[in-house]
Amino acid sequence: MSRFAAVAALASVSVVGLAGVASAHVTVNPGTAEQGGFTKVAFRVPNERDDAGTTKVQVDLPVDHPIAFVSVRPVPGWSVKVEKSRLKTPINVHGANLTEAVSRITWSGGKIDKGQFQEFDVSMGPLPTDVDQLAFKAEQTYEGGEVVKWDQPAEPGKEEPEHPAPVLKLAAKGSTEPARGLAAAARPVAASSADDGTARMLGGIGIAIGVLGLVVGALGLVRGRRA
Repeated sequence: MSRFAAVAALASVSVVGLAGVASAHVTVNPGTAEQGGFTKVAFRVPNERDDAGTTKVQVDLPVDHPIAFVSVRPVPGWSVKVEKSRLKTPINVHGANLTEAVSRITWSGGKIDKGQFQEFDVSMGPLPTDVDQLAFKAEQTYEGGEVVKWDQPAEPGKEEPEHPAPVLKLAAKGSTEPARGLAAAARPVAASSADDGTARMLGGIGIAIGVLGLVVGALGLVRGRRA
């Protein structure tokens, strides 16, 4: 029975680990905002390493669809650096022509430990009206210098990439649904991603149940021989 309990505990830990790996991505929350409006989003960064903490987070804002006004909320223990880039084509916002916009935000000096996550709040707007989603390429730096890039685009009809870029879907004004086009096409991908994560978890549970069945069968065989 003690061996049975040990195997059961190990199987449970394995299942939890599989579920964690499937969901530990850098994301933007909430995932939907209104075209042309202002919004506050949180870049959620989980720590994926057991032997190192996250010490720096970098997020790039799309310069092909620049956002005129960007501000950040202070995060205790972290310093923030906001960088701007000159625009190839100035944008008109409320009657003023802007020649530069925020292109990168970097948080450093803090630490996200094993099993923890941190959220970095950013207020931005007005959001573009000619696209239905914005992708924010991100970099996560760990103690020791390892850098994980979250910059892979999700493609309609394909499985979610290993390191997807955080995506903010843009809904038409007055609507709660993502605007038609790329974001609408991406919805099946999101569902597929969720199904894939669920399938991995169920697969892990199936493996655990199979292992437990083998242990129970082996114990029964040993008892039968002793009898």
